[in-house]
Amino acid sequence: MDEWIIPEKEESEVRLMNPLVWAYIGDNVYELYIRTNLVNQTSLKVHELHVKAIQYVKAAAQARVLREIEEILTEEEKDIVRRTRNTKNHHIPKNADPADYMYATAFEGLIGYLFLTKQKTRLKELLEKALIILKEK
Repeated sequence: MDEWIIPEKEESEVRLMNPLVWAYIGDNVYELYIRTNLVNQTSLKVHELHVKAIQYVKAAAQARVLREIEEILTEEEKDIVRRTRNTKNHHIPKNADPADYMYATAFEGLIGYLFLTKQKTRLKELLEKALIILKEK
């Protein structure tokens, strides 16, 4: 079933990608995880699902997650975060704090990198941790 979403690039190729590509994929992986979790764990109507999902995927929420998980990241993961956070991105939404947006992009970069390098166990662990952190508020 999930064979159609298994990345085809080798880890060495993924490592050479622009970090914003990791973030592009990570944004989608994270949002799909959140939406699927909400569908599985609630019986909300579509509009309510959307409103609830926004609470988890907005820049401030993702920045908060990254700040709270930084201490459990490996050196390689910290490098991925640093590379993504430091990549020039000329598009910052009007409603987002620039610092939060940079951290959110870094979080998405990490998620995308783990997905593209097929590190499923670690990806699942960090996504579950994100959900726990955001539900605690």
